[in-house]
Amino acid sequence: MPKPSEHIAHWQDQFVALRRDLHAHPELGFEEHRTARVVSECLAALRIEHHTGIGQTGIVAVIPGRSTSSDRAVGLRADMDALPMQEENGFAHKSRYDGRMHGCGHDGHTTMLLAAARYLKETGNFDGTAYLIFQPGEEGYAGGRAMIEDGLFTRFPADEIYALHNWPGLPAGKIAVRPGPMMAAADRIEIHISGVGGHGAHPHQTIDPVLIAAHIITAAQSIVARNVSPLDTAVVSICSMQAGHPGAMSVIPREAHLVGTVRTFRPATQDAIEKRLSELVPSIAAAFGATATLKYERVYPATVNSTLEAEFAATVADALVGRDNVIRDLEPSMGSEDFSFMLQQRPGAYARLGQGGISEGTGCFLHNTRYDFNDDVIPLGAGYFAALTEAALPLVSRT
Repeated sequence: MPKPSEHIAHWQDQFVALRRDLHAHPELGFEEHRTARVVSECLAALRIEHHTGIGQTGIVAVIPGRSTSSDRAVGLRADMDALPMQEENGFAHKSRYDGRMHGCGHDGHTTMLLAAARYLKETGNFDGTAYLIFQPGEEGYAGGRAMIEDGLFTRFPADEIYALHNWPGLPAGKIAVRPGPMMAAADRIEIHISGVGGHGAHPHQTIDPVLIAAHIITAAQSIVARNVSPLDTAVVSICSMQAGHPGAMSVIPREAHLVGTVRTFRPATQDAIEKRLSELVPSIAAAFGATATLKYERVYPATVNSTLEAEFAATVADALVGRDNVIRDLEPSMGSEDFSFMLQQRPGAYARLGQGGISEGTGCFLHNTRYDFNDDVIPLGAGYFAALTEAALPLVSRT
């Protein structure tokens, strides 16, 4: 029997055209109206039951197997949204919109899940139900959480759930997954410093928020080095500082504003960093006679694969691409992913699909203005979604 990816490869031209159409029409989080319409039309053409408007613009397709006697279900998730970036590619399917781009490959993820839908509908080689989740707003909008709050797992009770993300750092044909943390929690920090402005030639008459900001930035960088175990890991980055006016060289401003991010894998480490920042920020400002406030927002939790499902996902990949092409100990990323919300609700695994480019010196990484999804991996990614379903919900022959 051919592998699912070999079966799906016969439809390659059709799905490449679909992927490139999605790339040319990128939509930001919760604005994926055209994308959702395209997905819905594809599912309708395949006579697949599907439900729209879940978590605003999300869609869930429901595909029963040849048998449903197992009463089990598996969830497969793909994200649909683009990024607020200006594309700098010159090919025909580049973004038609200024300031919007599929710079992370969600056009490819959506296409692979649609290809898997066609395969699962046509073959039905499983016992149970596959829920195919087309998710909006992954890029900072918490679309996964929105779908959950809209009854995702109540209406479509998957027993386990899987997601797949392209990875230019791995050669095409490889799949990577690991138990435990795959991606970090993402927190946003905002620090507002209030001092006393004045003339740059008379700084003694001021309480300089720029100087205070510098001390806070330095102290923030010491938190990981002196508060987090060397066996653990975390990142504190201050990424924006706004104070004064660049045309006013002799004016000390009254206020300064800092914005940054904290990345962690363990909740205890996350708690400790938030506590330490909440102590340092006001106390440093007070030492200079100023005031400062910290706003700490927990945006996405860590993406943590459950052990059994991660091992299962690796075993399925072994059968699909060969054990030598499966990486079971991929280094976790300090990036974040809102599939994490779904993994808090159901056991499952988040895997990487190699698409090549970086190691070969012919491509670029995610969120780059010249990024493009590698269409050659569509059959493999779709086949992996399908293989996960068939392995999780096996048909049992009855004699």
